[in-house]
Amino acid sequence: MSEIVVSPLGAGAYRVEVREGSRISHHQVEVPDGFADGLVPGADAARIVQESFAFLLEREPATSILANFALPVIGDYFPEYRSELSRRLR
Repeated sequence: MSEIVVSPLGAGAYRVEVREGSRISHHQVEVPDGFADGLVPGADAARIVQESFAFLLEREPATSILANFALPVIGDYFPEYRSELSRRLR
């Protein structure tokens, strides 16, 4: 099982560390203004990042996840992302 550690960097940016056994990957993600409220009004951005990485890790290994990206990009690869994330956040 993977461990996901989310740390705020400020201004909608987060550092994410994913630990899978002895492997550790690092990522920097952006939560654009309005993205969180577009999913679930009042949703916590750090939780959105956490759930987004859980979503990704169900579909690919951490080493396949981009090192630096904005969360909406996930929907370009996985069309079900927004609806699934909204479901997880409710």
